[in-house]
Amino acid sequence: MTQYSTFFISILDGGDEQNRLNAFLRGHRVLNVEKHVFKMGWGFCVEWMDGTLVSSDPGNWRKAPRVDYREILEPKIFERFVRLRDQRKKIATDDGIPPFMILTDAQMAELAKMDNPVPSDMGKIPGVGEERVKKYSERLLSIL
Repeated sequence: MTQYSTFFISILDGGDEQNRLNAFLRGHRVLNVEKHVFKMGWGFCVEWMDGTLVSSDPGNWRKAPRVDYREILEPKIFERFVRLRDQRKKIATDDGIPPFMILTDAQMAELAKMDNPVPSDMGKIPGVGEERVKKYSERLLSIL
C-alpha cells in the first residue's frame, strides 16, 4: 500500500530534522521524494510502501514478519518491554514523531533484557546512536 509522509526542514535546523528525514528514508521503501523550496526552508513529500529490505539489493523488499514478543521474551522481561513500549509511545506523541524513531521494537526488546539499564547502556544496542541516547534515554528509562 502506498503511503505519504511530509517533512519540513527549517533553514535554522541544526541537523535534527535532516537526521529524522534521513532515518525515515533509510528505513522505508521509498518510491518518490518531492522537494519544495520555501522562504524559511525545504518541504519534502515522501511516497513510500510498507516493507523491509531483505538484502543489500535495494530492489529486494518484502513485508516484515510480525514478531510476538510475548512468545519470545520471558514474562518478567516482557513486562519491562510493555512498560518501555508504553513510555516510548508517550514520548513519541509528545514529540510528534513515530515511535520507531525513538527505538524499534527489536531495540526495545534488547533494552528490556538489561537489568537496571543506564543511559550509556542504551547506546550499546545496535543501531542506537549517541543522539538518540541524549534525546530519549532519560525519559525512556525513567519508568524503570
